[in-house]
Amino acid sequence: MPGTLLAISDLHIGYAENREHLAALTPDDPEDWLIVAGDVAERAADVEWALTTLAERFATVVWVPGNHELWTPRDDPDQRRGEERYRHQVELCRRLGVHTPEDPYPVWRGPGGPAQLVPLFLLYDYSFRPDGASNKQEALAIAHESGIVCTDEYLLHPDPYPTRDEWCRARIAYSERRLATRDTDLPTVLINHWPLVREPTRVLRYPEFAQWCGTDLSAGWHLKYDAAAVVYGHLHIPRTTVYDGVRFEEVSVGYPREWKHRGGPARPRPVFPGARA
Repeated sequence: MPGTLLAISDLHIGYAENREHLAALTPDDPEDWLIVAGDVAERAADVEWALTTLAERFATVVWVPGNHELWTPRDDPDQRRGEERYRHQVELCRRLGVHTPEDPYPVWRGPGGPAQLVPLFLLYDYSFRPDGASNKQEALAIAHESGIVCTDEYLLHPDPYPTRDEWCRARIAYSERRLATRDTDLPTVLINHWPLVREPTRVLRYPEFAQWCGTDLSAGWHLKYDAAAVVYGHLHIPRTTVYDGVRFEEVSVGYPREWKHRGGPARPRPVFPGARA
C-alpha cells in the first residue's frame, strides 16, 4: 500500500489566510491518509466545507473534535449545543466517509504500519491546575484574576452534562470501554485534540491556560494502549516530543499571527517520519 499517514490540526479556517491554506492542501500521493486532530472551525458550515474538501482529496480522513468545533457561537445559524452538536458533526463525517471517535478503528497498513488509528474525544477536567490551586475552583479563580480565561467557559456548553469536567469523565469511561475491544496484536496511533499527558503544557506562556488542555486520567494511555505514536494539537506549539519512549506529535497550524513568525502555515506532518514506500 503506497501513500503516507499524515496529520494536521488547528486549521482555524475562520481566518481567511487559514482558509486559503486548507483550500490549497493536496496530497502528494492519492493514497495518502490524513488525520485532522480538531479545531477545524467554529461555525458548522465551515466545518462541513473543510471536511468535505479534505475527504474529496485524501484517500481516508480521520477526524476528532477540538474545543472550537464544540463552541456554539451566537452568530452561527446552527445553535446546537454540547453532545447534540458533537453528534451532528459525527453524522456529517459518516456521510462523508470520515472516521470519528464513534466508529470502528481503521488500520493503517502503509509505510510505518500496520497500526490501529484510535480517534479519541476526551475533553479536559481542570486537573492540569496551576501552582497554588488544589481544586477546580481555585484554578479558575487564578485564571480569572490573571485575565487568562479560555473562551470555552462561555461558548462550549456541556449539555446534557452539568459541567465540562463531567462530560470529560464520561468520555474517558466510554473510550476505555472501546479501547478494551481493540486488536491487541497491533500497536495504536492515539489521536486526541488535547494532549494525553500534562508535560507538553509546561512550556505554555500562560500556565493558567493548562487547565483547559487535558486530563490526568489519560496520563498513562500511551503505554497502556501500546502507542506507536500520539497525535494531538490545541497548544499551537507544533513540535515532536518523546515521553516514555513514545513520540508525541503536536501538529497544529494555529492562528496567522502565530504561524507568520514560523515562515508559513504548517503542512500535514508524517506520523511515521522516514517510513515511505
